[in-house]
Amino acid sequence: MEVTDFDKLWNYNKPEETEKKFREILAKTKVEADNKEYYLQLLTQIARTQGLQRKFDEAHETLDVVEGEIETEMIVPRIRYNLERGRVYNSSGMKEKSIHYFLDAYHLGMENEADFYTIDAAHMLGIAEKPADALSWNEIAIELIEKTSDERARGWYGSLLNNTGWTYFDKGDYETAMDYFKKNVGYHTEKNHTTQLRIAKWCVARTLRAQKKIDEALKMQIDLLESAGDTEANDGYGFEELGELYLIKDDKEKSKKYFKEAYALLSQDKWLAANEKERLERIKKLSE
Repeated sequence: MEVTDFDKLWNYNKPEETEKKFREILAKTKVEADNKEYYLQLLTQIARTQGLQRKFDEAHETLDVVEGEIETEMIVPRIRYNLERGRVYNSSGMKEKSIHYFLDAYHLGMENEADFYTIDAAHMLGIAEKPADALSWNEIAIELIEKTSDERARGWYGSLLNNTGWTYFDKGDYETAMDYFKKNVGYHTEKNHTTQLRIAKWCVARTLRAQKKIDEALKMQIDLLESAGDTEANDGYGFEELGELYLIKDDKEKSKKYFKEAYALLSQDKWLAANEKERLERIKKLSE
């Protein structure tokens, strides 16, 4: 049977569209002995699209189907099942439950030299665990990347530099955070990753604001806005930062303008609406 490499169809910014594509493939896939692992892996990724849409009950129901069909010898489906069950729990605010699944995925990956998924699990533990443990998991993941010969697994490097930077940022260690964010800029520059490079530069500019280097941060955010295409610019976070920076500089007119732009976009973000209500309310108030 000819199969589609569904992992290449992922668009994490458009989970609804991705789910539709995956379901089209699912409808054409017969559950037979020689493709059952493929079928179950596809279901785990449908669950992931549902989780990203905040359809947590539906995601768990999809994963229940996988759990009911999975067999002990199905290593990759088992790892991916644990990863996605953990992600759904983590996204729905149940971090303690998620850690159990991420640990299972990590150990199963290590035992079977499945580097890509092992690093994914370590990276998720770096998100779900408390800051001190999160740093340890990020370091483990980075060490695994440096040792692996799997080029796909090495693709996690940018995400881990970003996550480690934010862990230090949240601890108030802006100098170390900046080191990681600058490394991330260098990595994505070398790889010619346009979108990820913009995000990495945004993180540097955000850290400059935290370090009270307001003029440097403002110049960088303006450069990012002016150099972006319409799609790249319109994520709302750049506008929010410009609003914050102009507020610090006491330019109320420009600050209000950018907060208004930010609110129009960020209020449509389901994750932000569910997890950052006070932040959104503040943006709205400052835009009025």
